[in-house]
Amino acid sequence: MDFLFLAELFVNGLSTGLMYSLVALGITLIYKASGVPNLAQGAMVMLSGYLVWAVVSLLSWPLWLAVALAVVGMFLFGLATERWLLRRMVGQPVIMIVMLTLGLDIFLRGFVPGLLGAAPKRLDLGIGLAPIIVADVFVNRAYLVGAIGAMVLIAAAMLFFRTRLGTKLRAVSDDHVASWAVGISVERAIGISWGIAGVAAVGAGTIWGSVQGVDWTLSALLFPAIAVVILGGIDSLIGVFVGGLVVGVLGSVIPGYLDPIVGGGTRDVVTSLLIVLTILFRPYGMFGREDIERV
Repeated sequence: MDFLFLAELFVNGLSTGLMYSLVALGITLIYKASGVPNLAQGAMVMLSGYLVWAVVSLLSWPLWLAVALAVVGMFLFGLATERWLLRRMVGQPVIMIVMLTLGLDIFLRGFVPGLLGAAPKRLDLGIGLAPIIVADVFVNRAYLVGAIGAMVLIAAAMLFFRTRLGTKLRAVSDDHVASWAVGISVERAIGISWGIAGVAAVGAGTIWGSVQGVDWTLSALLFPAIAVVILGGIDSLIGVFVGGLVVGVLGSVIPGYLDPIVGGGTRDVVTSLLIVLTILFRPYGMFGREDIERV
C-alpha cells in the first residue's frame, strides 16, 4: 500500500470535510432556532458566490469589500426569506415548510445562473495553485485555507450560542409557546437565524467559489452538507464539525482507491450510504439530541 498516497487522500479529505461543514453550518443554525431543516442552504451558498463574484468582476471593487457587501446582502436576504415566506407558513405541517425551502432552492438554482450566467466564473482569492508539500505529502493550498476559515466560523457559531441572543434562539427551538410566554419574539429570533445562515453561506460560497468556480454546481453542495448534519446531528455544532471530517475523509479515501477500478462516481455513493446507514442505525446522529415522545 502506498502510505503517502493514503496520507494525501486523508489530509485533503479532512480539509474538504471542513469545507462541507461550512455549508452544513447554515442548516444547523436555522434548525437550532426554528426546528426546521433548511433545504435552500445550497442555493444560498451559490447566491453568495455569485454576489461576491459580481462585485469583484463587474464593479471592480476589492475582494474584502465584496465579501462585506455579500454578508450584509445575505443577512438581509435571510431576514426577507423568513418574513415573506416562512412566516406565512405558521401553523402548517413541518413537511410543508421543508418543501417550501426546497422550492426556494430550485428557484434560486435556476434564476441566479439565468440572470448572471451559467458558465463557470473564476473567483480569485489570491491563494495560489501550488500545493503545500509536507513530508512528501501534497496538501491542496486552497482546501487548507478553506478548512481554516471553516474552523474559525464554526468556533464563532459555538461562541454565539453562548451569548444572550444565542440562548434565546435555543429557547425558541425548544418551545415556541414557552418562548412567547417569557417575552421572546419568536419571529424575530427565527429571522435572525436565517440572517446568520446567510452570513455562513457567504463564507462557504466564497471559499468553494475560489476552489471550483462560481456556477450553479455550488448549490449541489447541499448533498454532502445534508450527509454532514445527518451524521453529526442536525442540532449539534460539534456534530457539524465531526460529521464534516468523517464525510470528507471517507469521501476522499474510498473513491481514491475505488474510482480507478470502477471508472469514477463513487463519492456520491459513499455519501448516500452514510446518509442511509445513519438514518437506519442512529437517526439522531452522533451528537444530536434524542427527543423521546410519549405516544
